[in-house]
Amino acid sequence: MTNKILPILLLFFCFACSPKLDNDTYKKFKNSGQEITANVQAVLLSNVGKAIQTGGPEYAVEFCNLEAASIVDSLNGVFDCNISRVSAKNRNPQNALSTEQEKEMWKLFTEQQLADTLLQSGSNLVYYKPIKIGMPACLKCHGNPETDINPATGAKLQELYPADLATGYQLNDFRGLWKVEFTKAK
Repeated sequence: MTNKILPILLLFFCFACSPKLDNDTYKKFKNSGQEITANVQAVLLSNVGKAIQTGGPEYAVEFCNLEAASIVDSLNGVFDCNISRVSAKNRNPQNALSTEQEKEMWKLFTEQQLADTLLQSGSNLVYYKPIKIGMPACLKCHGNPETDINPATGAKLQELYPADLATGYQLNDFRGLWKVEFTKAK
């Protein structure tokens, strides 16, 4: 029980010094976070699906390596925020947990199985939402290397992501977090 309460208390103390977030602002930015992550995920899945149809999972791995970050970056401008994905089991080193807040949120989402949350961090608001392995097609690149990932895809993953940690998942497993940072004044 204490192991579950401690992370929540730490987050409370980290953000207790920030000005109180009113209910309307909380709802507005949480709803925005939900809409943004749904849109970004849909765009990424659509593009990955097309890549799989074009050249199979190996081609999709190469497509993701070259295009996924730029797709997310382009959507930052569309939604006027900073969108990223973070994970303790990242494929792209840029998606590794890098801040104490990200590490604490990872721990909370892993242990508490939260749906999503919005935090105030200084003058910014940060929305977090879990990413789960939602479709069997995801397992072609993120599943068990022995049974789900074909050898050609495995070789492409090793070539492009030699430090890959993002395999071994099963359907509906928690894989990462969407992180959307808003400047509160917006």
